[in-house]
Amino acid sequence: MARDRNQGEDFSGPLKRLLLGVILLVLIGVFIVWRIDSPRVERFRAQITDAVVPSFDWAMSPVTGAVNLLRDFQSYQRIVEQNRELRRELQQMKVWKEAALQLEQENARLLDLNNVRLDPRLTFITGVVLADSGSPFRQSVLLNIGQRDGIVDGWAAMDGVGLVGRISGVGNNSSRVLLLTDNSSRIPAVIQQSGQAALIVGDNSVAPLIDFVETPDLVRPGDRVVTSGDGGVFPGGLLIGQVAVDPSGRLRVRLAADYERLEFLRVLRHHGQERIDTHGSIVRPDGRPGGAGERDG
Repeated sequence: MARDRNQGEDFSGPLKRLLLGVILLVLIGVFIVWRIDSPRVERFRAQITDAVVPSFDWAMSPVTGAVNLLRDFQSYQRIVEQNRELRRELQQMKVWKEAALQLEQENARLLDLNNVRLDPRLTFITGVVLADSGSPFRQSVLLNIGQRDGIVDGWAAMDGVGLVGRISGVGNNSSRVLLLTDNSSRIPAVIQQSGQAALIVGDNSVAPLIDFVETPDLVRPGDRVVTSGDGGVFPGGLLIGQVAVDPSGRLRVRLAADYERLEFLRVLRHHGQERIDTHGSIVRPDGRPGGAGERDG
């Protein structure tokens, strides 16, 4: 048995060398044939190609599929990168959109402030709302203008449409505006259409009360409410809002100012009524003027 194995090994070695030599000769022959530049050889090569290549479609299918798969994978990678880039651009566009909306709202507020029709004798200073210090017991806002800008305590503050409140405290660089909705706010007003005098009383709600109306039956919901100018606190004719009726039947005013978006406020320069600094003369019965301290003698 050992001798048979040795004989098999003795024959396998020369057979392998012979097969290798034949393969090398065939490859050299194919190389030489493929390199010969002759019409006959060219026709021979064409015949071989026509006979062999169509039959190798089944062998090329896996290679073609692998190449297509590789191309699809590369395309998928490019799509993923493009998707990530689009996501980043979309996020940036959302940020820009938010900034554009804020600028649009601020622009609308400024345009409203410019379109408010006021007495041409009144001048104003526009300030930016720094903070809202509202609370259940006190409702006010802070402005970035103060004594350095000439702000005086008691002046009226408006947004782009209606009256917001009055200056209730002035610092060098800031001032506080007491809102109409504050519990301590009392504004003399006139209800147009009927001409009824009233007092707008804040009660820490979004719709202050309309109190001290002489004839409430003449007042209708929707009537305009403006400042009366009584007492020289505010100039007359400033829009406050419209009359409304709450479920309990009490008259309230629906404020024209947008309290939810107080960003810019216009402070009106109003110095009140003319002050009398000199004493007047006393008119005597005989028609002659006399001094206040002059005695008859």
